[in-house]
Amino acid sequence: MHLPIPYRPEADVVSHRLASLEGALDWTAAAAAATPWVEAVRRHPPPFWAMESLLREYPISSAEGLALMRLAEALLRVPDAATAIALTADQLGRADFEGTADSTLSRLSSAAIAMSKKFLPEGDHPPGLMAKLGARTVVAATLRAVQLLGRQFVLGQTIAEAMDEARSAHRKQDALRFSYDMLGEGARTDADALRYLDSYTQAIGAIAAGADAARAPEHNDGISIKLSALHPRYEDAQRERVMRELVPRVWQLCELAADAGLNLTIDAEEVDRLELSLDVFEALAARVAAERPQWRGFGLALQAYQTRALELIAHVTAVARRHKLRLMCRLVKGAYWDAEIKRAQELGLPHYPVFTHKHHSDVSYLACARALLSAPDAVYPQFATHNAGTIAAILQMAEAAQAPFELQRLHGMGEGVYREVMKSTDAPVRVYAPVGQHKDLLAYLVRRLLENGANSSFVNQLGDEDVDIGELLMSPLWLEEANPALPLPPALYGPAPARRNSEGIDLAVEPMRAPLLAALETTAVPGIEAFDAAGAPKAVAASAAAFRRWRKTPVEARAAMLRQAADALQRELPRFCALLVKEAFKTWGDAVAEVREAVDFLRYYADEAERIMQPVALPGPTGESNELRLTARGPWVCISPWNFPLAIFTGQVAAALATGNTVLAKPAEQTPAIALEAVKLLHAAGVPADALQLLHGPGETVGAALVAAPGVAGVVFTGSTQVARIIHRALAAKDGPIVPLIAETGGINAMLVDSSALPEQVVDAVVQSAFRSAGQRCSALRLLVLHDGIAEAVIEMIRGAAGELTAGDPALLSTDVGPVIDGEAADNIRRHLKRLDSEAKRLLAPASSSTGGNLIAPQAYEVPSIDSVTSEIFGPVLQIARWGQGELSDPAEVIERINALGYGLTLGIQTRIDSRAQALATRAHVGNIYVNRNIIGAVVGVQPFGGEGLSGTGPKAGGPHYLYRFCAEQTVTVNTTAAGGNAALLSTVA
Repeated sequence: MHLPIPYRPEADVVSHRLASLEGALDWTAAAAAATPWVEAVRRHPPPFWAMESLLREYPISSAEGLALMRLAEALLRVPDAATAIALTADQLGRADFEGTADSTLSRLSSAAIAMSKKFLPEGDHPPGLMAKLGARTVVAATLRAVQLLGRQFVLGQTIAEAMDEARSAHRKQDALRFSYDMLGEGARTDADALRYLDSYTQAIGAIAAGADAARAPEHNDGISIKLSALHPRYEDAQRERVMRELVPRVWQLCELAADAGLNLTIDAEEVDRLELSLDVFEALAARVAAERPQWRGFGLALQAYQTRALELIAHVTAVARRHKLRLMCRLVKGAYWDAEIKRAQELGLPHYPVFTHKHHSDVSYLACARALLSAPDAVYPQFATHNAGTIAAILQMAEAAQAPFELQRLHGMGEGVYREVMKSTDAPVRVYAPVGQHKDLLAYLVRRLLENGANSSFVNQLGDEDVDIGELLMSPLWLEEANPALPLPPALYGPAPARRNSEGIDLAVEPMRAPLLAALETTAVPGIEAFDAAGAPKAVAASAAAFRRWRKTPVEARAAMLRQAADALQRELPRFCALLVKEAFKTWGDAVAEVREAVDFLRYYADEAERIMQPVALPGPTGESNELRLTARGPWVCISPWNFPLAIFTGQVAAALATGNTVLAKPAEQTPAIALEAVKLLHAAGVPADALQLLHGPGETVGAALVAAPGVAGVVFTGSTQVARIIHRALAAKDGPIVPLIAETGGINAMLVDSSALPEQVVDAVVQSAFRSAGQRCSALRLLVLHDGIAEAVIEMIRGAAGELTAGDPALLSTDVGPVIDGEAADNIRRHLKRLDSEAKRLLAPASSSTGGNLIAPQAYEVPSIDSVTSEIFGPVLQIARWGQGELSDPAEVIERINALGYGLTLGIQTRIDSRAQALATRAHVGNIYVNRNIIGAVVGVQPFGGEGLSGTGPKAGGPHYLYRFCAEQTVTVNTTAAGGNAALLSTVA
């Protein structure tokens, strides 16, 4: 059985879920049963430190709640006092704790925070001695407060400590059971994965020592594990490797749990990992059936907010029956909602894989609950929820089904509701209990706060007396409307007539990627005849003749042609992706992104041309009219690079055509076939052949001849700084009009990381920025500047993560790093590596370990200083320098050193100190600045791209100022009184 594609209309899915619940649930009765529980909780509210109380006093939608969340997320991991002081001052300084709270204890806490702020520095400036002593005291107190906060949501920092706490809870409520979750996010390195494996192993051993192996697993405590913590490449593209390496690791844990009679649950993760998780789960289920058939403790967590949740339950049930197993199934709402929404928007997917209305998720949860209760032979349901209405509905359906089940809650949450539930029912309750160091609390705490702190969540509203109980327990069993709560990804930029977002595909979904692989088999790289450079003057003359006709074409007609070409390119995405893989050696992910960027350029510049080329009336004295117009300049030479042979080529050409200019397009010598196919689309859309000419050949002959030819009205170029200088000099030396040059060139792109940044997020951003596309992006990370306090740990993680990348054939989905464009590029990179071997400290395997030919494995070096990086290495080579000591103790000085390199294309800043990020961005002479993310993948109309200094002339491509450079300005003034008086003025006289 295959699951459906996750991207389906939400209303259709909800209608199906509602139909599955018909006759199965009396919500009125459920709400009546839940009402006394809510009333009791409101009469006896949880203590101040409980999450429900915290969310009520400091909601995450407020500046105060956000400040506390950010401090809890970052402060414990900051190793140096200066950064800890700056972080505390930044976050507390952004909120007003005076007069924000309701209860007596929280008012005292707010007053203490407000008073403490007086000892903290303002802005990112070091305090004086006395202030520093006061600031250190405030930070120490804040650290203690955050640790106390952590204790509310982490059962123990070690498994032994957690089990002691659990035994104490057992003495108070004997019916409680526990499922221990060892805190930690996905592994970035194999060392991380092995450390998590050891942690799980030790935990199972400890739990087993206190368990009764003779009891059924549902009566014992258990453990939850994350598959992404046990393998550094837990992703669909690495399926074969995951099945080979991960399944044996998990089986070790399964054997230990089975022998002790424990339950072991595989936690749910992101949507793009679902099919892979199922493959792993089924492989393990088959082994359980063969080797431990009596064990009834193997389980899987299921997310009700996924639109495929009900089909997933049917699939898991079928697996259980096929292998004659009884599986444990934990039903949760889901904790990655915001990440799933963003991913769908970024990929341009047709629909969201999760529900966008809260009550739709509630409907799905109830439908899934009924399905689980209907299969007692195959599954033992575990319902994780803090919603009193949902609990009452489950109890009602379970009584009708006469099926065994259990309820679950998170440690530190829902205690009040479950206190009342356990008084009125004997249903077993299990506590999902995180275990780990408080500094590892980050992802867990943030997810819990976001999941339960939303204004619409039951937990958030439970203690709010302003929310009527009837409203709180209102039935979710209705379909509001056909539209999702958010614009669908194709309509990300607004409803029609706004620009439609380009459509992408999810490579993790087999039916969506199948057309790409099919296109690879049927797509050939066409041959293209080289242009004779001697014909350049003739080509320019033909372009000038065409210009006289093309400029008269209404801008609306020109824009319509670009949109038609964009639609055609969107339809032919698989074929163009295959071309990019074959001719430019793109990986599939990069190929899809590039086709989408080209589509976006065509649509964006069509819109922009219609916007800017409308005449603008200017104010002036009575009796005359003044109008500003933009006009086309003439033939433009467009010289594009091989690293984005479709997107940049299309963007240059579309900008010139949209504004009424004609084009002489000179594509990169290495990738002419992609350019040829793009030109064919534009010609088919109505652009005249002589208005858009493709002139393929070497830059030093064809490109140079076109630049030097008389009659060229402008040149747009993307490539190296050296070639841009040559073009600039050639244009300056020409007689006749001064010809504009738009140049986007390279950069020594840097990323500054302070000690408040999360190392795992830094490493993800670094590996993507430095090594994706084999480092052959203008925006690729070349220089990483790490704070000394975290440098060793981050460097070690980068080494491990980079070592996990696969270099090879870009046509394979498993390939991360393809070959560089040609032998000349490879030789140039190897010369740089030889130099660095003698000047810097090598951090990764020698270049000789690369797979040969034009393949170069990721390389990294620690260099003595920022100043020692003097040139761009256009390949997968990262150089790392440190700051935080001596002359470079101030991050502002780091930015000045980066500015002094002379380039100014992209900059990354990784910090949790918001004011620092803004101050450093203001100081940097850089075109694109990215905070707490990677520095590649600029999106048309969202992140206009381009730099300054040695990185280009501007204006920024894909931005609202770009098309103006392709135009001349014309002002028309008409004396309206010339015909004998100012009639308009006279008519206004009373």
